[in-house]
Amino acid sequence: MTELLFEIGTEEIPAAYIKPALAFMEKSARQQLKELGLAFGQVQTAGTPRRLTLSVDALQERQQDQQKEYIGPAKKAAFDGDGNPTQAAMGFARSKGIGVDELQVVDTDKGEYLMAMQEVKGKETAELLPEVLTGMLRTIPFAKSMRWADNSLHFARPIQWLLALYGGKVVDCTVENVQAADTTRGHRFMSPDTVRIESFAQYIKLLAEKSVVVDLEQRRAMVITEVEKAVQERIGHDGKAVLDEGLVDTVTNLVEKPFGVCGTFDKKFLALPDEALVTSMREHQKYFPVVDGDGKLLPVFVAVNNTDIKDQGIAVSGHERVLRARLEDGLFFFNEDKKRPLSSRMDDLSGIIFQYKLGTMAEKSERVARVAGWLAGQMVPEIKVDVIRTARLAKVDLLTEMVGEFPSLQGIIGRDYALLEGEKQGVADGIHEHYMPIRAGGELPESLIGALVGLADRMDTMVGCFAINERPTGNKDAFGQRRLALGLIRIIEKHNLSLSLPELVDRVLDEYRDKIEPLEDTHAQLLDFIRLRFENDCIARGQRQEVVEAATSVAFADLTDCLARIAALDKMQGSEEFAVLAGSFKRIRNIIKKNSNTQVDKDLLVEAPEKELFTTFTAVAEQAAPMIEARDYAGALTAMLTMKEPVDSFFDHVMVMAEDPDVRANRLNLLTGLASLVRQVGEISRMHVE
Repeated sequence: MTELLFEIGTEEIPAAYIKPALAFMEKSARQQLKELGLAFGQVQTAGTPRRLTLSVDALQERQQDQQKEYIGPAKKAAFDGDGNPTQAAMGFARSKGIGVDELQVVDTDKGEYLMAMQEVKGKETAELLPEVLTGMLRTIPFAKSMRWADNSLHFARPIQWLLALYGGKVVDCTVENVQAADTTRGHRFMSPDTVRIESFAQYIKLLAEKSVVVDLEQRRAMVITEVEKAVQERIGHDGKAVLDEGLVDTVTNLVEKPFGVCGTFDKKFLALPDEALVTSMREHQKYFPVVDGDGKLLPVFVAVNNTDIKDQGIAVSGHERVLRARLEDGLFFFNEDKKRPLSSRMDDLSGIIFQYKLGTMAEKSERVARVAGWLAGQMVPEIKVDVIRTARLAKVDLLTEMVGEFPSLQGIIGRDYALLEGEKQGVADGIHEHYMPIRAGGELPESLIGALVGLADRMDTMVGCFAINERPTGNKDAFGQRRLALGLIRIIEKHNLSLSLPELVDRVLDEYRDKIEPLEDTHAQLLDFIRLRFENDCIARGQRQEVVEAATSVAFADLTDCLARIAALDKMQGSEEFAVLAGSFKRIRNIIKKNSNTQVDKDLLVEAPEKELFTTFTAVAEQAAPMIEARDYAGALTAMLTMKEPVDSFFDHVMVMAEDPDVRANRLNLLTGLASLVRQVGEISRMHVE
């Protein structure tokens, strides 16, 4: 068992590429080594902007010898009537490099066949590694790759060196004229010398001496320490750096060793909305903002350098100069935007195309306003006016200079400008919140105004796209409809909204009637699309698939109602009575088939067990009705469990398919009634029982 160490040395790789590349290298190594039958221990990765590194501990030194079995032709085809081998037998033996007399006859499911045994010698690991490592390198996926000089390899950045060691010896592999060696390189500026390496532990230690911290978590912790130290040295305890997690991750992979410096900017820039100021620092310059004890922004920032600059004054002034130019632009855009209120820009949305068949953003905004107002009128009439106002203003900030410069501020700038112009707080917040969630697992709108406008906006996009056959297929999802559907589901769940999705789809379709001719299957296909997203989301969050499908298969119009039924079914599934009842309902489903009549004639009830079942069923239906109305599905299921024994007795003593057609139909109707009652909660016959 021996250690493998592999490093790909490059020009500076974009920060966002590093973690995915290292994850791929680890996964690829594990997969390839397993396929080769090589045992191994711990797999570790490390990386900086100039290197991607893999270490595999305790890697088996050679493959085990194996005996492989190959099944050949059938015995009757392998020998003639006199027992002599046929061409089939001789060809099979020849293909395996053995004599006919070495073939064996074995019994299989299909009869007697010839079998050849072949001894396969295991290869030395050192002999296998060149192909493993070069194959891994060539298949690392990057968002964007490049090809340089006359090389055929596409990679994130040009490869400068390769370090490949197995058991301390160099692995003989070459990629695009770069020959693997036992050396790496230190920090490009602070310690660029070549370093000879023998092991992963030594690799980490020696590179640290050369101003390179290869461990991502260690370097991340150092970034945080450097940022906090820089603030303390500049302004003491009066300030605290805002350590955005995403920015910390980015900066970690922009440097090989972090050095924090703290600078200041003119207080006049604090007139900018906080988000605009922070975004300007974070997105364009990768600077950390600083706040006081009350959380208010200070005219202070922290930059993280990749080198230790002795003259801190020069370092700080350079960052301040660059940031000032960026903030001057932002302040100019802000002042220009304030010259026109948001409401005066609404008509200008007609100059932005939403989708060429579906019209402009102005048309979309009006559709969303009408649908959101309709939703509010059904559920919270008192906020209908504010909902409509919010929907009409929601997209207007797309026309502002600030959003043109910082697209990630859409919604945020709209909120800030709305407040500056005297709009209600709820309207301003709704403008911001209607975009939420921006991504899977993202923050959800807190206000009902933002929630309703967000629902209407998402449904408008999905209905329009489905109506013109712009639907997600495979990897194609130009309008992010999977994300929109999941956002719609999460908003409904958060606010416990009771609404009919079919009615909402129809309402939005009505808005499009004068614009397009929707495909006939738009309604059904979109609801099915949302249902699948809902089921997948529930299962991803830990719900059992059979429970989810038992609920969605009977009713899906109201997501809140569906979630309540899923919770009740999940709670009851483990009880012994439920397992027996579910088993009985599988039998009922098979018997009643397509029968839909639930009318029972008491005069046609002949046997005592069917009379008892009808009496119990009637009582349970009456007891469960108000519970189902109140969505107390667990209570309703508990009441239904009392039918277990009468159902068992019915099947033990009553012949459902009686000779008398009226009696037979009456019994089928009774069972159909039972099934219909239980289906108000879920199709329990779909659920697994022990």
